[in-house]
Amino acid sequence: MATPKRAWQRMLSGRRLDLLDPTPVDIEIEDIAHGLAFVARWNGQTHGDYAYSVAEHSLLVETLFGRIAPKTPAKWRLAALLHDAPEYVIGDMISPVKTAVGPGYGVLDDRLTAAVHIRFGLPAVVPVQIKKQIKKADKISAWMEATQIAGFSETEASKFFGKPDTTIIDDLAIVLRPPVETRNAFTQRHDTLLEEMG
Repeated sequence: MATPKRAWQRMLSGRRLDLLDPTPVDIEIEDIAHGLAFVARWNGQTHGDYAYSVAEHSLLVETLFGRIAPKTPAKWRLAALLHDAPEYVIGDMISPVKTAVGPGYGVLDDRLTAAVHIRFGLPAVVPVQIKKQIKKADKISAWMEATQIAGFSETEASKFFGKPDTTIIDDLAIVLRPPVETRNAFTQRHDTLLEEMG
């Protein structure tokens, strides 16, 4: 009889997260913040002394989402902050790789997202309108990253991500900092949003 393949990862918190059947009780914000702070966006192909992490990207997306939908309740801002949370265990893949991997990646991502959402008091699936607004913020963030640190021209970035409304981004800049600082900022923002949710 074949030994079943291991489908779980041990987290620094001591939790064992089953990637194929994740449960909310095995998810801790410290694990998410730590993992995302050490996962590089753009496969690490960015300018600067530090990698641009998924945690930093998530903080920017949450800020942009707040500008796109300023009257939105804190719970949806939390959903924006956690929009890439599964990447703390499955890593960040650029879009061409996700396409090559196929639908299995999306299924895994959806399961992990649902578990993360339930863990922090969000519905497993966010409403379509909120998801669209988060996606818009995500694309604006990608445009900013592409033009500020990933070597894209504005024309090229606009072709892939759309040209953003400059009034939304005019005072924002991409931040590069040590992973520990980003991890702490991500955790703090998470805690603030949870408090606002009451």
